[in-house]
Amino acid sequence: MKNVKITDLFDLSHTAAADYLSSFTYPWEALKGISDMIISLGNQLSPEEYDNTSENVWIHKTAKVFPSAYLGAPCIIGANSEVRHCAFIRGSALVGSNCVVGNSVELKNVILFDNVQTPHYNYVGDSILGYKSHMGAGSITSNVKSDKTNVVIKSNDEQLETGIKKIGAMLGDYVEVGCNSVLNPGTIIGRNSNIYPTSCVRGVIPEESIFKTGGIIVQKNK
Repeated sequence: MKNVKITDLFDLSHTAAADYLSSFTYPWEALKGISDMIISLGNQLSPEEYDNTSENVWIHKTAKVFPSAYLGAPCIIGANSEVRHCAFIRGSALVGSNCVVGNSVELKNVILFDNVQTPHYNYVGDSILGYKSHMGAGSITSNVKSDKTNVVIKSNDEQLETGIKKIGAMLGDYVEVGCNSVLNPGTIIGRNSNIYPTSCVRGVIPEESIFKTGGIIVQKNK
């Protein structure tokens, strides 16, 4: 199956989780160990660069965290990132450098590469968001199927069994997700692709694509 491997989706030079992610083939394989990875990484951070504000919570000294935001352990907030009013980080969140976690955004068991924006009313759970990816206002990841069975990655007539119950979305580098879109469990969006607003997305979206109203997918170079 094309466009679903870590090497297909991400430039690992833009995340502190590079060594961790490089040990897997598919991104969803990394979800189970995010919490332990963050704790291990956090314990190696320089106290001259990061404040250890509570147990297993590290905030870069240049990051801005609004007083009303909640940061659950374990989590790391990278350099020059903003965690805005009423953001709810439930835990197991690695937020890279120059990121925005906006008002009323909820994060849970995620890796946000550098320069990721989740600025307004987003839910991102059991997901990995690549470099400079952007979630439009109100767009969310759905991470559990309605029948509670394991998530299957689907692309045309191909299927990959994950053996995992909770998988949100994997957004490649430079992905743009339009406002109020829903990314269904196991959605994989290739690099440099765009999702139209109010879309309901599932399966594998190829890189350099546009996902249009009605689920029509076109290549950007056509």
